[in-house]
Parts: sequence; C-alpha cells; structure tokens
Amino acid sequence: MAEVLVLVDANEGAVTKATLEVLTIARRLGEPSAVVVGPAGKAAPLAAKLGEYGAAKIYVAESDEITGYLSGPSVDALEAVVQQSSPAAILAVTGRDNKEILARLAFRIGSGLMADVVDVAADGTTTQSIFGGAISVEGKVSKGVPVITVRPNSVAAEASPAAGELVTVAVTVSDTAKLSKVADVIVEAKGSRPNLTDATVIVSGGRGLGAAEGFAVVEALADSLGAAVGASRAAVDAGWYPHQLQVGQTGQTVSPQLYIAVGISGAIQHRAGMQTSKTIVAINKDPEAPIFDLADYGIIGDLFVVAPQLTEELTKRRG
Repeated sequence: MAEVLVLVDANEGAVTKATLEVLTIARRLGEPSAVVVGPAGKAAPLAAKLGEYGAAKIYVAESDEITGYLSGPSVDALEAVVQQSSPAAILAVTGRDNKEILARLAFRIGSGLMADVVDVAADGTTTQSIFGGAISVEGKVSKGVPVITVRPNSVAAEASPAAGELVTVAVTVSDTAKLSKVADVIVEAKGSRPNLTDATVIVSGGRGLGAAEGFAVVEALADSLGAAVGASRAAVDAGWYPHQLQVGQTGQTVSPQLYIAVGISGAIQHRAGMQTSKTIVAINKDPEAPIFDLADYGIIGDLFVVAPQLTEELTKRRG
C-alpha cells in the first residue's frame, strides 16, 4: 500500500485534534505515516496517540537546530523524510507555518500544492470551499507528489490502531535554512476556556454587541456552559475581540456540537467557518437575519435581555 506522510502538529506535548483528522483523511490515499519535526525528544510522547489514529510509521526528524529559526530547518527535515520514504502524498493541517513549509517543500521536490482543502477523495481529488463557502472547487495535483494542507474540522477524527513504528531520520540543517532566526516569542496567557478549534460548545458574538464591553454577556453565557468564546469578523475588525478568536472564512473553522451565535447577522464569510456545527442556536433582534436560515433554533429578541436570562437559567440548573 502506498505510504502517505502526515506532518504532525502538537500543542503542549499532545497531538492536535486537527492532526488526527488529517491522519483519518490520509487513510483514503494509502497507509499513513506520521512525521514529527522538532527538537530532540518531541516524538516520544506523541507516539501512542499517532499509532492509535492510524500511523503505521512515525518518522522522527529531530534536531536541536530546528528550533529558534523560521520555516527553513523544518523544510530541510521534511525533505529528508520524503527522500527516505518516497511517499504517494504529503498532508498537513492548514496553518500559517504549515502553509509555508509545504509550499517550500513542493517547490523543492517539483510538485504541486493544494492548500486549505476541506476534503480529499481516494483518487487524490481535493475540494476547496471558496467565496465564503458559496462555491466548492475540485482540483488535483497534476505533477509530482501531491502536497496538501487540510482545513481543521473538515472531517471527524476516527481511531484506527496501527503499529506506530518509530523510524529515525538523519536531519542536516543547511546554513541557508538558518539565515532567518526567531528574535522573540511572546506566549499569550492561557485562560480557563477551551481552545476554540477543539471546543464542543462555542458561544460567538458579533456586531450586534455594539462595543467591546458587550462581549461580557457572551463570556458569561460561555462560562455557564463551559464553552469557548468566538467572534465574527465584524467584531474583530472593530477591535472588540482578538483576531485569533475569529470564526469564519478568514478566521477559524469550527465544528462543535453546539454553536450559539449572539448578535451575529450570518454573513456568508462567518457561515463558512461554522456551518458544519451539529446544532446552531441564533439570538438576534432582526427576524430577517441570514443566520436564521442556518440555525436549528432561533430566538428573536434583544440579546442583552435574552443572553443574561439564558445564562441565569443555565447557572441555576448546573448549580
């Protein structure tokens, strides 16, 4: 069976949910092999989970020279794995770093790149969602080994236990790859709420909140549910909430069990990032808001009245 490489993303020593989704997709194309790129010791704590989700092999491309630089050393490491394994395809989670790493890799190995796809068929045909989700486009790499980045929450991750054999890869980082160094890293303080892309419940706020202070009602409702907080593009562009918590075509793509949209009109850009949510609840005073076309449950009313009432009732029931 053809070997398919999956570049692993990890967060705080754990494999990300999005990587497990990509491993699930990789099984359609052949036999998945995970690739762990990073400093020495990174792969060991990830091995069990990667094997559980289908990685027949886990390529350990570790070097202390990889950290402290931009994407160059990671490209060198991944290229070394490609040369050793001769894969049928190379996949990774869509993300700022991975897009650059895979684009540079595709150029080096003379292959085509399909970025930000939402589906991959067994024959390698990819599907991209464009123009805010209004149009789906199918495409296929016509030259070389297909290199593909997959948008998070495109599929549900499914376990499929495999050997998870650790394979060490010798990594040589070129001087050219080390020309761009990381000058500083600022780690944002982590709150008590779940990570947005992994959350099973999300409460998002939009333009209807009127100001940054309006997010207090969204946060209170989210905390009563143990949920993550998101925001529409309009709210983020207005400076009311951090960009990394934007839900939409140009933000995060989410697919929780429950999504509550508070004061969000439902522009197509926002809908593209949350329309696969299992249950959608919308709170908006405008009965003609497009979000109601997508919602499973709609509440027409003043969000500053409805949301606090809902929070109060949930708090009572949980207490």
